[in-house]
Amino acid sequence: MGLSEEKKLVCVTGASGYIASWIVKLLLQRGYTVNATVRSINDTKKVAHLLALDGAKERLNLFEADLIKEGSFDSAIQGCQGVFHTASPVLVNVTDPQAELIDPAVNGTLNVLRSCSEVPSIKRIVVTSSISSVVFNGKPLTPDVVVDESWYSDPVYCKESKLWYKLSKTLAEEASLSFAKEHELDLVTIHPGFVIGPPLQEALNITVELIVNHAKGTQKLGTGYHRFVDVRDVAAAHIQAFEIPAANGRYILVERVTHSSEVTKILRELYPALEFPLEWDDDKPSTSPYLVSKERAKTLGIDFIPVESSIRDTVESLKDK
Repeated sequence: MGLSEEKKLVCVTGASGYIASWIVKLLLQRGYTVNATVRSINDTKKVAHLLALDGAKERLNLFEADLIKEGSFDSAIQGCQGVFHTASPVLVNVTDPQAELIDPAVNGTLNVLRSCSEVPSIKRIVVTSSISSVVFNGKPLTPDVVVDESWYSDPVYCKESKLWYKLSKTLAEEASLSFAKEHELDLVTIHPGFVIGPPLQEALNITVELIVNHAKGTQKLGTGYHRFVDVRDVAAAHIQAFEIPAANGRYILVERVTHSSEVTKILRELYPALEFPLEWDDDKPSTSPYLVSKERAKTLGIDFIPVESSIRDTVESLKDK
């Protein structure tokens, strides 16, 4: 096995997920061999779309792994040059946030990093974090504010506000940074906003489902502003963060901060036949808009797909399904 082929082995955790599936697709397109971890190899609903990707027959290996089982990522990570850690629970309604969200997010990340620390071939680990670990610190978000990578969410604020998912992402990022420092691991974190765009997997994830229900007129996106980004940009940013030697630290990915009424407007223009409830029209913005910096994302070569295209492609891809 020549050095060039050997260089091309990477692992993607939680590979059947929304972002991870796109990372796997793009990696295979770029000629990588991918060790993909899933909870169950026999769950055809979760793995069929991965096995159908171009290049999967030749260069995709599926592994079973469980976030909370120590050492369960060892075999998938063995011999890899890079690891993309995307696996983390996304739950909106939780009865026990500690057990359902925080423990799996924090311990799961540490589990993966522990496996990485024992594999000398690993050059870099790219972790899927979230804008959730960036903006939730109680600082007012006003039109003159530009959120950038120097912002950190405050665990105390998240806890007091009962923002459990945000808390899980914040604590997982803190834990991963200190572990990486202690074990001298090269770690990059990616912080996407509200991810939309065409899904590859069969089961609808939370963000895409919201767009679909919004388009159907059955459920509002929620009032207020959303930080949208396309799943294809998020996946590309992960790979760029691995391939560009100078990449380091945190990268926020948000194409636009836009009000939910804007989404209605975009959908209306794209699909005049869609009928939206009348009360959605006079939707007054409930919070003031602010900006999210794209400067660091641009250094990864990301030229963001506009929200309009993301929304259109999301709806179109689901029409096909």
